[in-house]
Amino acid sequence: MIGIASDHAGFETKRKLIEYLTGSGYEVKDFGTSSPESMDYPDVAHPLAESLARGDIELGIGLCGTGNGISMTLNKHKEVRAALCWNEELASLARHHNDANILTLPARFITSDEAIRITATFLKETFDGGRHRRRIEKIPCAQ
Repeated sequence: MIGIASDHAGFETKRKLIEYLTGSGYEVKDFGTSSPESMDYPDVAHPLAESLARGDIELGIGLCGTGNGISMTLNKHKEVRAALCWNEELASLARHHNDANILTLPARFITSDEAIRITATFLKETFDGGRHRRRIEKIPCAQ
């Protein structure tokens, strides 16, 4: 199960990604938004992150205009390792080295076709483990 969420800036790209994902055999849970009307990305980012933390979804995709706002919001959740990627190489490395579990995309800076290619790369790659595991285990902040 793949979760997906976007604000208004990512709405059209999200629709194309859902079409691609379902056509590729993935089950998709859409956390919104449901229109191109202006809205606040935290309203969809938090439910996506919470679903991942509960284990309801395996991986996620988040979109906003720059990808920064939704990434910042998602990464406030301890279980989330959201990676902002604007090309396939970054998506591959985010999975291999960082065990990223949510891909975030800058909808205003990439085409829908690029978003599909980046997403396909993100979904096919896996975590390398080894020295990278030690590094990601150091990410959570002791509070």
